[in-house]
Amino acid sequence: MPASLSIRVMSADDMDRALDWAAAEGWNPGRGDAALFRAADPTGFLVAALDGEPVACVAVVRYGPAFGFLGFYIATPAARGKGHGMAVWRAGMAHLGDRMVGLDGVPAQQDNYRKSGFRLAWRNVRYQGAPNEPASVPRGVTLVDARSLPFDKLAAYDARFFPAPRDGFLANWTTAPGHVALAAIHDGALAGLGVIRPCRLGFKIGPLYAADAAIAAALVGGLCRRASADIVALDVPEPNQAAVRLAESFGLAPAFETARMYTGAAPEIDRAGLYGVTTFELG
Repeated sequence: MPASLSIRVMSADDMDRALDWAAAEGWNPGRGDAALFRAADPTGFLVAALDGEPVACVAVVRYGPAFGFLGFYIATPAARGKGHGMAVWRAGMAHLGDRMVGLDGVPAQQDNYRKSGFRLAWRNVRYQGAPNEPASVPRGVTLVDARSLPFDKLAAYDARFFPAPRDGFLANWTTAPGHVALAAIHDGALAGLGVIRPCRLGFKIGPLYAADAAIAAALVGGLCRRASADIVALDVPEPNQAAVRLAESFGLAPAFETARMYTGAAPEIDRAGLYGVTTFELG
């Protein structure tokens, strides 16, 4: 590491700057992401500064003792190819220790991630556009404000689709100002969950979980209607072809893709029920 390069935990100003970098990359961050991201792991957002000037960043959020997620990995255009990004990457991986690590990386970096021990699990495709008319709610299904349900039920449901408990993050994500969270109830049981949040351009839906495509479509329609969403993005795990068809049915088109990778065998989750990932930055 060059003597003039230092690595520190992001301040609030650093986070705002990093979100501007993400916007410049076309990632379209959420308007309230800064506080929610930092709350997930206050020491898990690192920035590399060259002679005091920030040049690269990474998110390395720890979800308990066994799993972590790496994202938000950006170097400014002028700093690329000089080792500054690799320096903050190494510091981030050290922060995660011996945990299994997941990431959503751009395809151009897959080979580099493989060299660091990551294995491809699947592709995610961002579908984006002006959504069609909301879908009808299936017979026997009711959409309710997710905040009206006991939180332990939401947390247990989320655990089916994510490799580690993330109760604190989920509590903040479902209740943040501007976020709308809906749950689908079928025969008295939780059968779907979706959150929509305002972004710099339009809205993003994530996570989106559902017992079947009809319930997922009802959630998307309900979320778009309640948020008055003009432009919406949904990050779809490509192996779930029902999710791909769902995005297409709403008139959304592929915008870009990422590679979901892990430092080991892909964790066992309910992939069939995963219609949209929460966020490429935090998993």
